[in-house]
Amino acid sequence: MKRLLSALMAVFALTVSLPVAAAEDDIVLTLRTDSDSHEFSIADLRAVGERKIETTTIWSDGLQEFVGVPLDRLMAHVGVDSGTLEAAAVNDYAVEIPMSDVRPGGPIIAYLRNGETMSLRDKGPLWVIYPYDDGAEFRTEEVFSRSIWQLNRITVK
Repeated sequence: MKRLLSALMAVFALTVSLPVAAAEDDIVLTLRTDSDSHEFSIADLRAVGERKIETTTIWSDGLQEFVGVPLDRLMAHVGVDSGTLEAAAVNDYAVEIPMSDVRPGGPIIAYLRNGETMSLRDKGPLWVIYPYDDGAEFRTEEVFSRSIWQLNRITVK
């Protein structure tokens, strides 16, 4: 009986830890300002607007296609035009993104990579992606450090 129970618990643990991508209506991003808090599902992010970036990255092989909400559109949507963005991941790793990066042609918060949603294991469900191949300004250690994956919250400071 103990073996059966142990085997069932092992199967359960394995099932729980499988890399599952977020559903379209799951809350994947919380954005906090001084006065408000906003929660977004992938469907909500799509509604703000989409942009595609085709680029290579230092974390993957070959040309990758990312689709996501442009960071400048998301900030305009919630009325943010100043401050610094603290972007944090599921594991509490955090980076600061200056408002100077929040501009047309800048980064997106990607929710698709090569046409597929991203699981936690695959750097998802959200990944801040810059158009790295669009110019040397996007291929710096500083920009690479801002390319946080497993993003789940942004706080405006």
